[in-house]
Amino acid sequence: MDITIKAREKRLYCGSLDLAVRIGRSGSIDGARGREGDGKTPLGHYHLRFGLYRADRLPKPHSKLTFRETKPDDGWCDAPNDAAYNRFVRLPYAASTEALWRDDGAYDIVIVMSHNDSPPVADLGSAVFIHIAQPDDRQTLGCIALTPDDMAALLPKLYGGQGVRIVA
Repeated sequence: MDITIKAREKRLYCGSLDLAVRIGRSGSIDGARGREGDGKTPLGHYHLRFGLYRADRLPKPHSKLTFRETKPDDGWCDAPNDAAYNRFVRLPYAASTEALWRDDGAYDIVIVMSHNDSPPVADLGSAVFIHIAQPDDRQTLGCIALTPDDMAALLPKLYGGQGVRIVA
């Protein structure tokens, strides 16, 4: 069963689930036209790769998707001209990165999708995840975000390779 995200409606559908989501603060864009830092959620068809979780805050998620614990030195490279662009890295890292260990709770659970990863194309966008929404209801920098309760409802339905369709 695929996950469908309707960007305009800001809704995620998976089986019987119909959940509100937050998307990029600048809306959405065709995945092939997106750019690093544009604040837009890339439309397209992707697959779930794996998940990360903060074991100091949460138990391991009940899911068929493979999860691993996030560590304080985990990062994601967002430097378009770096060899590790749109890849997991260990911090400190010489190029620009996003820390995956955050105090605000947004990355307490992170679902990694196949956006621009096989192979990564410079400047096409990085770190487009499904993660926990900020409590102040702000939109994301391009990711898909759900409330903690909605994420908990979604997790049991996830598995590796599952399709994710992000449509306008």
